[in-house]
Amino acid sequence: MLPGGLLVLGVFIIAAPELAKDIQNALRKLVFSVEKSVVKKRLWKFTEEEVSDRVALHVCSATKKILCRTYDIQDPKSSPKPADWKYQSGLSAFWLSLECTINVNIHIPLSATSASYELEKNTRNGLTRWAKQIEEGVFLINGQAKEDDAELLEGQKKSSRGNIQHFNVKVLTQLSQSSGHRSTATVQVCSGSINLKGAVKCRAYIHNNKPKIKDAIQALKRDIINTLSDRCEILFEDLLINEAPDKKNSEREYHALPHRVFASIAGSNVMLCDYKFGDETAGEIQESFFEMLDQVVHGEAIHIAEEINTVDINPPVNNTNDMQQIQLTKATLLSKLQQNMGVVIAAAVAVFAVTFSFNYFSD
Repeated sequence: MLPGGLLVLGVFIIAAPELAKDIQNALRKLVFSVEKSVVKKRLWKFTEEEVSDRVALHVCSATKKILCRTYDIQDPKSSPKPADWKYQSGLSAFWLSLECTINVNIHIPLSATSASYELEKNTRNGLTRWAKQIEEGVFLINGQAKEDDAELLEGQKKSSRGNIQHFNVKVLTQLSQSSGHRSTATVQVCSGSINLKGAVKCRAYIHNNKPKIKDAIQALKRDIINTLSDRCEILFEDLLINEAPDKKNSEREYHALPHRVFASIAGSNVMLCDYKFGDETAGEIQESFFEMLDQVVHGEAIHIAEEINTVDINPPVNNTNDMQQIQLTKATLLSKLQQNMGVVIAAAVAVFAVTFSFNYFSD
């Protein structure tokens, strides 16, 4: 649900004072469990400069006293460190918004032995290679390439209090080549392939406190990578749940990737996001936001970008024995989804086409 630039910083619990001792152990486990769940399918890594502390906040239900501690998530044996909890006004009033549209054309080969349940795994491998290109891409902010350590707001007019200042970003990507080494081509025999094509609209936020160019670009890169990865994951889960029992594995199918939906949240100018399929109604979207945020989101606060996206699937053929081995029971599927439960939110909608075809692929 979080667009680029926003992260889960910790967990909190409200409990009676007599449970204080037991709660600290529970909070510690929860901090590390939440972080493990969040990073499980992430295709990018934190930099060494980023803060790795996460917050555990205990609010006493009787006295309203607050106990705040932090843990270093990079160290599984991290001991709690005391931290001050301070209230400040206007923190959500000054946000900078970065937006861009990036054209996607990703070709992922499928070997002759790939089973249908490996489509998600193959797609993830292909997206990992693509994510590296995004990381190494050139980002132009308002049409200009700037130094990483330059200030984002240099030469910009200050926005009025409560308004978000927007920046348009263009992304230039190319196949990465190691300096000093010749590029080599590989030929892979495959019976199918996945093609992701479209124009992905992305958005990221950064706080207005002397932000650097590198911080803004980093936030946008992560949103670009997250949104495409999240959509593919949601699509494959939907296909598994709704797969017809009499469907032939070699049948060609057409599907729509989920759209990104923005929602304005009370008390902040930052918009959170969700994903929807074409047959979901506005009421269902509002219900989804309410379940996650415990906050009513009115219809006029929901923004859905207009787009058409299609998924053309023509998977590799598997023999009978392979088909028997890859049958997933409903119970197994539900167990898998429960282990990976979560809601993804980002910032706009994209145009996609995913194509599965039979061919020989070289790169």
